[in-house]
Amino acid sequence: MPTIVFASPKGGVGKSTAALLLATELASHGGSVTMIDADPNRPLTQWAKLPGRPDNLSVVAVTTEESIIDTIELSAVQTTFVIVDLEGTASMMVGYAMSRADFVIIPAQGSHLDATEAVKAVKLVTAQEKAFKRRIPFAILFTRTSAAIRPRTLQSIETEFAENKVPMFGTQIHEREAYRALFAFGGTLTGLDPAQVANLAAARLNATAFAGELIERIKTSKAEATPAKHLAEEVA
Repeated sequence: MPTIVFASPKGGVGKSTAALLLATELASHGGSVTMIDADPNRPLTQWAKLPGRPDNLSVVAVTTEESIIDTIELSAVQTTFVIVDLEGTASMMVGYAMSRADFVIIPAQGSHLDATEAVKAVKLVTAQEKAFKRRIPFAILFTRTSAAIRPRTLQSIETEFAENKVPMFGTQIHEREAYRALFAFGGTLTGLDPAQVANLAAARLNATAFAGELIERIKTSKAEATPAKHLAEEVA
């Protein structure tokens, strides 16, 4: 089953938020999900202790690089989706997790510093592809963006990535109070009270669009990796 890895050498780019949004969206559609919390701050583990966690979504904390691969492989057998939230550094654990990924998501805010760090993550994905002799699909995910304004800095970064053929999500994770509320009160976006959280409907649409785009990207990457005759047999 698909393993999705969130990775960035830079902390504070919204990895855990994006990972949680994806996991809860997938769980809300009936998929069983394991989130592997490899962030030393344990944000997902803390969220799981709050009320409202879906029964089909579990969180496993990983503390050592020696155990990350075994944890991913075991979780992939037990649940439909595995989502790995990694520490904000370039470490052996990050490389090991990438080696087992069906898709790597590289979150970045719209700054040149974040863009530089995102490029480092892209190079790490490429290194794992060479080391393990397998293609590892990936894309940049811009986070904490404005739903109404596209700053010139972000536009220039997008243009530069596009010119260098660096894949990017069309969907961006916007800055929303609802996303912070998840870590404060627990549960999912559908469980929050719209009377107490501003623009909750827009936050739900944003999360749904992100999850939907990822699923389409995974499907496309698998189709591209399948020889034409085998794909024809599967479709038939």
